[in-house]
Amino acid sequence: MSAPRAWQRMLSGRRLDLLDPSPLDIELSDIAHGLARVARWNGQTAGPHAFSVAQHCVVVEEIFRRLNKASPADRLIALLHDAPEYVIGDMISPFKAVVGGGYKTVEKRIEAAIHLRFGLPASATAALTERIKKADRVAAFFEATLLAGFSPTEAAGFFGRPRTITAEMLPMAPLPAPEAQALFAERFHAIDAERLAASPRAGQSRSARPA
Repeated sequence: MSAPRAWQRMLSGRRLDLLDPSPLDIELSDIAHGLARVARWNGQTAGPHAFSVAQHCVVVEEIFRRLNKASPADRLIALLHDAPEYVIGDMISPFKAVVGGGYKTVEKRIEAAIHLRFGLPASATAALTERIKKADRVAAFFEATLLAGFSPTEAAGFFGRPRTITAEMLPMAPLPAPEAQALFAERFHAIDAERLAASPRAGQSRSARPA
């Protein structure tokens, strides 16, 4: 009996092996397209459109930028913090706890391939990871209270209460998938351009063309 198929075909034509992903099979257009069509909170949010992971990533990067004096490379890692979900979906935290470590292993392999594709370290440092998680918790608070039906008190118990960031600073209104896709791709290219400008020896950008 042949082994079960472990790859997914992307719209770009790439075939990404989920168990042994290659950076050569990663395309920004696929990431932006996929993340814009994955719903946060299992789709249990208010409004005519789902709040996508693509839009969430843009919000987290915006919060991260406001809270930290960060390099373009660090900001790019923040933007890509949930990028593996373009192929494995957004699994809510309670279910991740049930599934266990297998999901995390696959997620980390895909994350490393994505980072290497765009000339980033395979994994973020512990300090950078913690700063991104802090921005992620701030984003989760606003998503929970503005979109997912949580009271501020309830959300603060899970995510903490933001102190210096307000909802008015962030693009919190859920966007249609094509708009969220374009927003994510535009933010990626803007940050990548800053990174290349700051590092003239980096050579030609490794990033894909705009999605």
